[in-house]
Amino acid sequence: MGLSGKEKFSYGLGAVGKDMVYMLSASYILYYYQDILGVNAVAMGIILLVARVFDAFNDPFMGVIVAKTRTRWGKFRPWLMIGTVTNAVVLYLMFSAPPALDGNGLVAYAAVTYILWGVTYTMMDIPFWSMIPAFTHSGKEREGLSTLGRSCAGVGSAIITVITMLCVNALGGGEERVGFSRFTLIIAVLFVIFIAITCINIKEKSTVDVDAPSIGQMFKALIQNDQAMAVVITIVLINCAVYTTSNLVIYFFKYDFGGDTWYNSYTLFNTFGGAVQILAMMLLFPLFRKFMSTIRIFYVSFLMAIAGYAVLLLLCFTNMSNVFLLFIPGFLIFAANGMLTVLTTVFLANTVDYGQWKNHRRDESVIFSMQTFVVKLASGVAALVASLCLNLCNLSSDTSDAVAAAGASGSSVVGLRMTMTLFPILLLVIGVIFFHKKYQLTEERLKEIQEA
Repeated sequence: MGLSGKEKFSYGLGAVGKDMVYMLSASYILYYYQDILGVNAVAMGIILLVARVFDAFNDPFMGVIVAKTRTRWGKFRPWLMIGTVTNAVVLYLMFSAPPALDGNGLVAYAAVTYILWGVTYTMMDIPFWSMIPAFTHSGKEREGLSTLGRSCAGVGSAIITVITMLCVNALGGGEERVGFSRFTLIIAVLFVIFIAITCINIKEKSTVDVDAPSIGQMFKALIQNDQAMAVVITIVLINCAVYTTSNLVIYFFKYDFGGDTWYNSYTLFNTFGGAVQILAMMLLFPLFRKFMSTIRIFYVSFLMAIAGYAVLLLLCFTNMSNVFLLFIPGFLIFAANGMLTVLTTVFLANTVDYGQWKNHRRDESVIFSMQTFVVKLASGVAALVASLCLNLCNLSSDTSDAVAAAGASGSSVVGLRMTMTLFPILLLVIGVIFFHKKYQLTEERLKEIQEA
C-alpha cells in the first residue's frame, strides 16, 4: 500500500517548517547580531565559521545515536520531536538577546546560542531525512517523497526570504530588535506544530538502519573517487559565492540602495528571486534538458550567474532608484542557482556509479553525507568573508533611519559592491575552470560505465 495523501502532506508540512527555521538562522543571524546589536563583525564571522564547522562534523555522530535508538515510537520520531522542541527554544533565545548584555557578554551569548542551535537542528534534521526508507516501500515512492520534501523545504525557505523584514518591521513597530524576537517566536511555534503533525501522521512501517559514515570514511571515499572530489570542490566554490551574496544583500538594500522603505524593495527583490529559482528548477531546467546535455546546461548556468553578477556590478554604479532594474541580474543569478542546485545533485549521483565501477564499492550514503558537510562548511566560510567585508567597509551597528535612508559613505558601498559581485565572479570562474578540467563523466562515459 502506497503513501496516503495525509502522509505526504504531513511530511511536506514538516519540511516547510524545518527550512523556515533554517533560513531564518542562515540569512539573518549575522544581520541581527552585527547590525542591530552591534557585535563586532569579525567576531561574528569567526563564531559562524566555527559553529558551522563543528555542526558539519557533528552530523555523523548524531547519525550513530539515531541508528542505536530503540523505543516504542521507533528510532526516528523521538529524536525528531526532541530536536524540534529544543531547537525552537534555542532559536527564540538566539534572536532574543537580553538587553542588559553588551560587549564580551553579547559575543559569548551569540556563540553559545548559535552553536546550540546547530546541534539541536542536526538532532532533528538527521532523522527527518533518514526516516524516509522506514515508511516507504519502493524506490520510486522514496524518490517521489524525497522530491516532495526538498520542494516543500524550498517553499519554507522562500516564505522566510519574502516575509521576514516586513513582519519584523510590523511586529516591532519599526524597532528591529523587538520585531525579530516576536517574529522568531511565531516561527518557532509554527515549527513545533508542523513537526508534531509529521510525527503524529507518519509511522515507521519497517526497521531500517541509518548509514552514518564517519568523517574518515567520507574523506577516504573522496580520495578514492576523483570524480566525486571534482564535484564536491565545485559545490564548495558555488556555495561560497552564493552564500556570500545572500549574507550581504540585505546590507546592499539598506545602505546602498537606501530609502526609508528599503525593506519593501528588499522583499520585492527576494520574492522575485525566490520565484525565479523555483521555476528554474521546475521548468527551465527540463526545457534546456530537451536539447542540451547536463554538462552543457551546467556551463550555461555558470555563464548566466557570472553575467548576472557583472550586470549587477554595472547597475550598482548607475542610478538604482528603480528596484525593477535589479530584476535583470536577479533573474540571471537566481535562475542559474536553481539549475546548479539540481545539476550538482545529478553529478554527485553519477559519481556513485563511477565509484562502484572504479572501486567495486557503492558509497552512495558517504558521498551524499559529504555534500551536507561541504555545504555547511561553505556557508561558514562565506559568513566569515561577509563579516570581514562589513568590518572593512565600516557597515556596523549603525541602524539609524537617517543613515539607512541616505545610504552609507561612498568608500563603504564600493567595498560592499565589490565583495558581493567580484568575489562571487572569481569563485565561479575558478569553479567552472576546475570542473571543466577534472569532471569526465559525460553521458557517453556514464553509459559505458553502466554497461561494463
